[in-house]
Amino acid sequence: MDEKEAARTAVRDFLSTRRDRVSPSDVGLPETGTRRRVKGLRREEVALLAGVSPQYYIRLERGRATGPSPSVVAAIAAVLRLDDDERTHLDRLLAALTPEGRKRPRTAPTATISPGVQVLLDSIIHLPAVVVNGRLDLLAANDLGRALYAGMLDTDNPVDNSARFVFLDEPAARDLFPEWERVAADTVSILRIEAGRHPDDPELIALIGQLSTRSREFRTRWATNDVKTHRAGTKAFRHPLIGTLTLPYENLTIDAATDQVMTVYTPQPGSPEHDAIRLLASWNAPAYPAQAEKSPET
Repeated sequence: MDEKEAARTAVRDFLSTRRDRVSPSDVGLPETGTRRRVKGLRREEVALLAGVSPQYYIRLERGRATGPSPSVVAAIAAVLRLDDDERTHLDRLLAALTPEGRKRPRTAPTATISPGVQVLLDSIIHLPAVVVNGRLDLLAANDLGRALYAGMLDTDNPVDNSARFVFLDEPAARDLFPEWERVAADTVSILRIEAGRHPDDPELIALIGQLSTRSREFRTRWATNDVKTHRAGTKAFRHPLIGTLTLPYENLTIDAATDQVMTVYTPQPGSPEHDAIRLLASWNAPAYPAQAEKSPET
């Protein structure tokens, strides 16, 4: 499949799965009186509600419409109830159909962090922190981050990619992540975003191919075409030393490498989760610089 045909397929698959989510009743159309062969809206119904001709919408969904105006895309996005992530993803997919979009240089995700980011990461000694790129390669972690992800990193066969761990070492991943279903869905949605940004990244293509071939769970979720960016939130862990806990986290985009995100887990001081992380730090104390344990007066 050439690049243009791949771009058309991406648009078609995304828009058709978005149509499937929206029922006629959601948009005020009757569901009775007609035999429906689709789960959600028909193409003609999307066209009617968006104010375009059915022929034009069909061409658009098939990736064969040239230069849809922003107002048309906005109307279609409104009908399909796209959220901000989905609308941005659709814009990227449509841009890839244009000659300019296909010629636009794309920088593949980097596999290393800068020395400055490493210094910053190592300076965060009381909170777990990790750095990943858009492919979910785990690029670096501070001592507490490595301790928190011990179930992934401290094994006979350590995994340096979160998606591979979640889907190809599923028993261990389910043990580390009690909310595995949620983690799995988020993982696939993040990779979908990355595929829209870097459709020709050979390492991403290889990763998706490997996961699709070896994991039915991944294939099922990949077919939904759901998308989601890295955002702040919470994540549950099951750790052999501190038990099960749910940690809030903040995602910090690294401007010097826009595909990289530093995730810092931020339990509130005085909370049970904060106490658990302090306990984990005390057990992990030999890995810390000696000066980290000293007070400013010593």
